[in-house]
Amino acid sequence: MISPRQYSDLLKRQFGHDSFRPLQEEIIGHVLGKNHCLALMPSGAGKSLCYQLPAMVFDGLTLVVSPLISLMKDQVDDLNANGIPAAFINSSLLDEEYRHIYKAISAGRVKIVYVAPERLALESFRTYLAAQSVSLIAVDEAHCISEWGHEFRPDYRTQLKFIRARFPDVPCIALTATATKLVREDILDQLDIPKARTFVANSFNRENLTYIIRPKRDPDRALIRKLSQHEGESAIVYCASRKGAEDLAARLSQAGFSALVYHAGLDDDERRLTQERFIRDDVPIVVATIAFGMGIDKPDVRLIVHYDLPKSIEEYYQQTGRAGRDGLPSECVLFYSRADKEKQVYWIDQMEDPME
Repeated sequence: MISPRQYSDLLKRQFGHDSFRPLQEEIIGHVLGKNHCLALMPSGAGKSLCYQLPAMVFDGLTLVVSPLISLMKDQVDDLNANGIPAAFINSSLLDEEYRHIYKAISAGRVKIVYVAPERLALESFRTYLAAQSVSLIAVDEAHCISEWGHEFRPDYRTQLKFIRARFPDVPCIALTATATKLVREDILDQLDIPKARTFVANSFNRENLTYIIRPKRDPDRALIRKLSQHEGESAIVYCASRKGAEDLAARLSQAGFSALVYHAGLDDDERRLTQERFIRDDVPIVVATIAFGMGIDKPDVRLIVHYDLPKSIEEYYQQTGRAGRDGLPSECVLFYSRADKEKQVYWIDQMEDPME
């Protein structure tokens, strides 16, 4: 195993950073010792480095399983730009691109490969992966595999069981920004690493973010005022429903703002184009449901607005975490009304208690 001095040199040479952020060095040292772990760190704290740097040290392939298809290309482009051979495999690729990436992996020309959990369901891919030399498994957005996580994805949970069973001796690192004690325990149980060490950040407070809660009285007027204060800057406005997002985007456009709508009811091409235009700063405002943002690697979002009350504290923290990832001052505004609260209480009352 390399020394802390050596991977500090690697941090500078390969990633361009002079020093580690809190917890990074400790987690990386643990992973380089070929140990399993769960890393619970706030958005923007540098979770990805905790597997990307070890990937450069290990001889074989680092497999990153992530539900963030929209984010994979950005991460791979950044890694390749830093001289780190990386690739992604998901449904956005053409057949010829699949073949090219498979050949590169088999030839040892790829150090990090990102795959969507759905890809693991394909028998052909499982057979191919079983023949590779995998040195590290990283499970990103790990809260999604827990039935008590706020964005539970059964397919993610199911497919990961195959990976852990096929590579039982390969170290596994699970990463997330939000997980209760129950969710943490479930993540470790589902990955069959129940005794793995859990790293939890000392603070999830991000000092560059200002949180504002306002009564939901004449919210359109208050929203327009706030957007005007951030004129020309990137903003995401979250709504509880697709229709609510569509209607609000239309009203903002009528008020003279450049705004697009994003939700799961739109076709893939329209969602992809909206996301690309937002990332390129062609459109500064996106009005969206929770379907938007989970895979956005945009460092300069200056304003996050919750037009409606979010479903949970975990969901709220995850969404506001998309603001100010470059460390510069940004605002998170929540409009609150008793009616919104009563809607959420109603839906909570309809749920079954998993502890009963």
